[in-house]
Amino acid sequence: MAYDLEEQEQIDSLKVFWAKWGNLLTWVLIAVLGAYAAYNYWNYYQRNQAVEASALYDQLQASVTAKDHAKVLRIAGDVETRYKRSTYAQMSALAAAKSAFDANDLKTAKAQLQWVIDNGNEEYQSVAKLRMAGVLLDEKAYDEGLKVLGTSFLPAFAGEVADRKGDILVAQNKITEARAAYQAALDAMDTKHPGRQLVVLKFEAIGGTVPAPKAAA
Repeated sequence: MAYDLEEQEQIDSLKVFWAKWGNLLTWVLIAVLGAYAAYNYWNYYQRNQAVEASALYDQLQASVTAKDHAKVLRIAGDVETRYKRSTYAQMSALAAAKSAFDANDLKTAKAQLQWVIDNGNEEYQSVAKLRMAGVLLDEKAYDEGLKVLGTSFLPAFAGEVADRKGDILVAQNKITEARAAYQAALDAMDTKHPGRQLVVLKFEAIGGTVPAPKAAA
């Protein structure tokens, strides 16, 4: 097929360009396509992981209902190992901690809560720390419990933290400090807070004067 002079010049220019840049462009294209494929695979992998973790968590919940503590721990261990970064791992560890606590296996309960503290997001860490302080209260490890409550929590947990601190201080017979803690808990809770009334009862039981409730925001 014959080309006119202008077409031939364009072809020659393209050949020169391709000789200089063709290999690089090919590798760039391969890299882009590879990244796109990896992105699609990662999304698929994440979705698949979530489905599998969800199925295991359903089994764990059924085992909790059946009070099969050994099976709860086995499933929780699987989820924590295989799906460590998923929300289901944190939920499973908290459920396993509750199951262990109900079975009076405080050592295992603390281990599961510590897993969440070490691996969870801020919200689940806050929940785990509160429950850890409760377990330490049951063990009469009061100073350790207060130490846990002295670590960082999300602001939304301020009322619960002060409430749990009050419980520990009452157990230590530090009534003045306990009143201050319960006062702080009530100050942080509005009228719709589900735990407010219990704090009021505890506060009144140690001679506290209940402050006027905060209006809900």
